[in-house]
Amino acid sequence: MKLIIFSSIFTLIMAQSTTSNPISVIGSECTAPYPFDIIVERKSGGNMVITDMNNNTLLKVKACNTTFHYERAIFNADGRIILRLRDKIISQHNRWKAYRGDNRSNKNMIFTTKQPNMIQFKTSLHVFLANKDVCDFKVKGSWSKRKCKIYTGDSASSTIAQMYKKDKSKKVKMDKNKFMVTIYPNVDYVFVVALIAIVDAMKTVDKDYAEKMVETNAQVIGATA
Repeated sequence: MKLIIFSSIFTLIMAQSTTSNPISVIGSECTAPYPFDIIVERKSGGNMVITDMNNNTLLKVKACNTTFHYERAIFNADGRIILRLRDKIISQHNRWKAYRGDNRSNKNMIFTTKQPNMIQFKTSLHVFLANKDVCDFKVKGSWSKRKCKIYTGDSASSTIAQMYKKDKSKKVKMDKNKFMVTIYPNVDYVFVVALIAIVDAMKTVDKDYAEKMVETNAQVIGATA
């Protein structure tokens, strides 16, 4: 019992020390001076609902794909759009851009993301704040196991958010469509959710592409049979 308590205290101290400088990519109103957990529920069609531990809705992610782009829009609890996420068409590294509000002009672009490698067996995403060429944040881990970390720079020790498949308070696995995310102190939770939404959308793009390839190959085989 003492070991569990000590481990929890140590985790809290580490969380507080690694995020002493506020990370407010979207806005300071999206941060808290203490760590807190959110629940991400994946809905059909790429939609998501994000709640706190008391089941209060914080954000909603809605898929709004177009003919040429995969897109996600993030809304607050009042239904106001905060961010629009869009993939870059014909991109070898699965690039995405995030825009403030519903305006997709370059001046409203907040950050971009890309996969560091064209072929990846584990989740890895590099994040660049607007007009920067140097990676500011990274997402690494296993999306299928819901074990990803978001951290600053090149050091995984500077974690700002972490995904869990289990409900830490109950020590049990959550519904297959739900997972928890711990937001560290002074970290922009909307920014964290945006990165999660992008990774989820990237997996959808990969799945759709694979299904189209199978369908195309089947048609070619059928035509030549």
